[in-house]
Amino acid sequence: MSLDLDKVNKELQDKSPEEIISWAISYAKNPIITTNFRPYEVAILNAVTEVQKDIKVIWCDTGYNTIQTYKHAEEIIEKLNLNIQLYVPKQTVAHRNVVLGVPSVDDEKHTLFTEQVKLEPFKRAMQEHKPDVWFTNLRKGQTAFRNSIDVVSVSKDGIIKVSPFYNSSDEDLDTYLEEKGLPNEFKYFDPTKVESNRECGLHI
Repeated sequence: MSLDLDKVNKELQDKSPEEIISWAISYAKNPIITTNFRPYEVAILNAVTEVQKDIKVIWCDTGYNTIQTYKHAEEIIEKLNLNIQLYVPKQTVAHRNVVLGVPSVDDEKHTLFTEQVKLEPFKRAMQEHKPDVWFTNLRKGQTAFRNSIDVVSVSKDGIIKVSPFYNSSDEDLDTYLEEKGLPNEFKYFDPTKVESNRECGLHI
């Protein structure tokens, strides 16, 4: 069943994140959610699992997360009883540090680094699970590309991407987390992006 994106986004523009998620779950045959446990990720993890408790949660762990992020991830996985599907690079961090290191974003080797630690595990996850609906925590104002999409968009592979908090601000999410009694964590680092306004390749 093809989706009229303009029509759907118009219908969903005044809906709450919970209503958007309920719509997507009713439409989906095999939904998934991806996470990297960055700041505010717990909001979408909680919101989606409140609608479908056992949804597959794909975590592509680069191996370069901060200690705080790993502790936060463990806390959230246990608190929300997440159905985590863990994907990691085929090469260990120790091995890569010897042969490649962590190239700067201006280094031509950074493309290979990003492919190894993020894109390949992600592609492998998508090939194995073959989702038709993919929940993400993309929000307007994060990057130029993200400003160009909407609550519902389509990935380059034809997967329906749903961003329930697309129009939410940090303040909105702070309120949501406070109401739900959920922790947040800000000591997060993505070696494939470095700068917050860069895309890493998963969404473009």
